[in-house]
Amino acid sequence: MARILVAEDELNMRRILGSILRSEDHEVVEVGTVGEARAAFRASPFDLVLTDHRMPDGEGLSLLASCREVDATVPIVLLTAYATVELAVDAMKQGAFDFIAKPFMPDTVRAVVARACEHTRLLRENERLRGQVKRLVGSGELVGDSAAMQALRELIARVAPTNATVLISGETGTGKELVARAIHSRSQRAQRPFVAVNCAGLSESLLESELFGHERGAFTGADRGRQGVFEAAHTGTLFLDEAGEMSLALQAKLLRVLMNGEVVRVGSTVPRMVDVRIVAATNRDLAERVRGGLVREDLFYRLNVLPIAVPPLRSRREDIPQLVRHFLALAATDLKVPRREIVPSAMRKLEGYDFPGNVRELRNLIERATILARGTHIEPHDLPLHAGDAEGDPGSAGPGRDALQALVDSLPQQVDLRETVQRLEEAVIRRALDGAGGVQAEAARRLGISRSHLGYKLKAIARPDEPE
Repeated sequence: MARILVAEDELNMRRILGSILRSEDHEVVEVGTVGEARAAFRASPFDLVLTDHRMPDGEGLSLLASCREVDATVPIVLLTAYATVELAVDAMKQGAFDFIAKPFMPDTVRAVVARACEHTRLLRENERLRGQVKRLVGSGELVGDSAAMQALRELIARVAPTNATVLISGETGTGKELVARAIHSRSQRAQRPFVAVNCAGLSESLLESELFGHERGAFTGADRGRQGVFEAAHTGTLFLDEAGEMSLALQAKLLRVLMNGEVVRVGSTVPRMVDVRIVAATNRDLAERVRGGLVREDLFYRLNVLPIAVPPLRSRREDIPQLVRHFLALAATDLKVPRREIVPSAMRKLEGYDFPGNVRELRNLIERATILARGTHIEPHDLPLHAGDAEGDPGSAGPGRDALQALVDSLPQQVDLRETVQRLEEAVIRRALDGAGGVQAEAARRLGISRSHLGYKLKAIARPDEPE
């Protein structure tokens, strides 16, 4: 449903248009002059303006500039009884979305309005997503001046202008998608779509439909055809996050697309050509997964054309103060609260922490401290780090090492290694599930594995006598 302004001086025509639009569940505001239209548009937002070409106090096209000053995304459709090629060309030059000749058929009005409303929706969605990306990445630049970050920026600058496939590797939370967006924004495809999909977050059947699309009736519930992300990213960049987590069957289909640029929707035999640059990411050692038979070797080489490794935060601790200031500013803006400052002792605490969750963990920590800090400054006690991490010790081995060693020391000298490992794994998985409230996707994230891998483990736990 859209909110539509109808500017038409002829009362009967105005009522007919209003009736047609309301039958499509649109909200309609009717006015009879250019002046009334300007006042209505300034008073409240609209998704579309339908205006007569000639009205008592001016031409409908004069509304264009007035409306664009208020909202540049709103399309203007011209109604005219004097439809000529010259008028159509002039209207389009001045920025009109379309024009409808009088007398008109109701279906013509419905079709033009539907296209115009979809145009508005896409423009506003694009603006919303741009705003989200801007908030997520701040200035759009990778934050940090360490040698590692300078080398990363230089590599991105060299890789971005090409159309070659890129494989980004790095631990969870290091900012692999940010690197992918930086590559896209510096490429020749920067003005085209950037589409991201998490290959580990969907089941095999859902991921196949998400990647390649499906036709109507392809499976239960497919009441209409739908394009996949390959088609959505046509002429742009497709970011495949955790690309190594998909099944071998899906890997084969992905390989076919990479080789010949053809996508076949689920339930169809008709290939569709796509022009997409692939940027893939993984937090795993894909070469090791190839050796383990979990990733196709030919797919690995197709993805690993231009490898980029994103450094973990613990290897560039000198960037932490700059990142903290950056996230403090973002938190104040996003949360609409006064900006906090951080005391030196709290900063030292952060600099001495290993950050197993990397930059993402640091940002979450700063946001939480911004909300919960009682004073104007963030103190050390406002930064609850994981138990077991040494404060102020850059060489800290990371959380849980002492506890793990204590567990090993408590075992008898003679143990059944297979049974012990299985029982420990089951206990860790059950704890993760309990902590995630039974949500497998969240439990998998906490365990650092894919959802499908967790599902496999749970099946093995349910059938302990069957060999893995």
